[in-house]
Amino acid sequence: MTDLLKKIETEALSLSHQERAFLADRLLSSLGDDVHTDTDVAWIAEAERRYQEYKEGRRSGIDAKDVFAEADRILE
Repeated sequence: MTDLLKKIETEALSLSHQERAFLADRLLSSLGDDVHTDTDVAWIAEAERRYQEYKEGRRSGIDAKDVFAEADRILE
C-alpha cells in the first residue's frame, strides 16, 4: 500500500458513518456498471423476482406514499 493510499484510508476512516457510506457508494459507482457487489446482485435478483410476480398478478403494487411513509417510520 502506498503512503498516499494509507493516508486516504486513515482520513476516510475518521469520517462519520454517513460520510463513509457516501464515499463508499461514490467509489463503487466510479467502477462502472460492470462491477456489482454480492449485495447488488442479490437485490437485483430480488427486484426482478418481485417484478415478475407483479407482472403475473401474484403480487400487488404498493402506493409510493405508503412506501415513503414506512421508510420515514423506520428511519425515525
